[in-house]
Amino acid sequence: MGYADVNGLHMYYEQHGEAGTPLVLLHGGMMTIDLNFAGLIHTLARDHQVIAVELQGHGRTADIDREITPAVLAGDVVALLDHLGVDRAHVLGHSMGAAIALELAVSHPGRVRSAVPISASVRPDGMHEDLMDPSRHATSTRMPSAQDFADMQAAYQRLSPHPEHFTEFLGTLSASNADLKGWSDEQLAGITAPTLLVMGDHDFVTIEHGALMKHLIPGSHLAVLPNTTHMTATRRPELLLPMLAEFLD
Repeated sequence: MGYADVNGLHMYYEQHGEAGTPLVLLHGGMMTIDLNFAGLIHTLARDHQVIAVELQGHGRTADIDREITPAVLAGDVVALLDHLGVDRAHVLGHSMGAAIALELAVSHPGRVRSAVPISASVRPDGMHEDLMDPSRHATSTRMPSAQDFADMQAAYQRLSPHPEHFTEFLGTLSASNADLKGWSDEQLAGITAPTLLVMGDHDFVTIEHGALMKHLIPGSHLAVLPNTTHMTATRRPELLLPMLAEFLD
C-alpha cells in the first residue's frame, strides 16, 4: 500500500503479486478497490503484478479542485506508472474505470499491453433507456440497489479524508458523467491494444451498444455475462477469472 503524488493528487494505490506482467485495476464511480475487485485480486495476483488504484475523490484519495474526466484520470494513471517505473501494463476498468481504460488505449497506446473495459460505453446513446429516464429509476432492476448505495456511502465515510463530502462528491461525479462525450469512430478504430469488452446482460449499457463497440475497435472481443447487472459485473469471478486468464498475455 502507498501513496504517489501525481499531478497535484495524493493518490492511494496497492500492489499485489510479484510475478508476471503488470495489471492495473481501475474502479467505477463512487467505488473503491475492495468494493469492485475484492473477489478478483487474489487470483489475478498469482500471475500478474496487480496495481490497484483509488482515483481522485475516491476511497483514500482526496478530491482536489480539478475536473474529473477520462482524459484527466488517465493522465494520473500514466503518472503513477511513471512513479512505479512501469513501462506498459494491462488495464482493466469498470464503468468510470472502463472509460479511463479506453482513454488510455486511445491516447496513451504505448503504455497499454491490453485493455479490458467492463460495463463501458463510447457514446451517450449507448446507455439503456432505464438510465436515461429518471422516472424509471425506482422500478428498474438495472439500477444500483439501496444496499449498493449504502455500501458506497459506508466505504466513503470510512476511507475518505473528507467523509462529510459524500453527497457533494456524488453530485460532482454525476455531473461529470453526464458530460461524457465518448470517442469518435476514428479514435476507436485507432486502438491497437488487444481489447476485451465485458458487460452484463442487464447492464447500464445495451447489448447492441456492446456489439457496436466490438465493431468499432479492431480485433476486439465481446463477452456478455448472463444474469449480471452493472453493479455485479466485476463480482462474477467464476465467469471473469477463466476469461481473463485466457485473454491476458
